[in-house]
Amino acid sequence: MKSLQDALYNWLTIKVVADARPDDQAARETESFFAEILKNDFQITNLHITKDKAMYLITFEKDDQQKTARFPVELIEVMLEQINSEPEKYANYPT
Repeated sequence: MKSLQDALYNWLTIKVVADARPDDQAARETESFFAEILKNDFQITNLHITKDKAMYLITFEKDDQQKTARFPVELIEVMLEQINSEPEKYANYPT
């Protein structure tokens, strides 16, 4: 990942999918992969997510400072909506 913003976006997008599909091993592994990128490549800790009608807000710590990032709900949930609208294309492969 070249930018923290991209890494946060990728992590949050797949985290939303993994949370909605707890038996989806691939989603859980992908979320874990992006969480490791945030931790190892960007030294991000203490990730917290809040959501309102319009935005996801991520708070986190970097360099001993609390920071935030915001993403529109429709941008983050597009992958989950695609999976839900065409479930036959996105088989769930549990462990």
